[in-house]
Amino acid sequence: TVLVDGNPVCACLVPAASVTGASVTTVEGLANGRLSALQASFLEHGAAQCGICTPGLLVAATALLERNPTPSEAETQDALGGVLCRCTGYRKIVAAVMQASRHM
Repeated sequence: TVLVDGNPVCACLVPAASVTGASVTTVEGLANGRLSALQASFLEHGAAQCGICTPGLLVAATALLERNPTPSEAETQDALGGVLCRCTGYRKIVAAVMQASRHM
């Protein structure tokens, strides 16, 4: 998942040529050399396990928090629903996003 003009999209489904001129943000662009509040919350809650889905979850959660700074648990679950994680039951991930929303 990446942000294209602030909207989360599946990076594997969007040809690079189709986003020419758009603002594209990857997980590397979420913080400037320091952990963002969201990344720190993921770490604190143990929300990342194998690491394969973590970038997509962070980007999707960032998009959610930018458009809705105080999401409900249901809204958080819905926003993360497009990112498949087989390691967790999503509880720690949702808890991390909810905590980050209180500290951003």
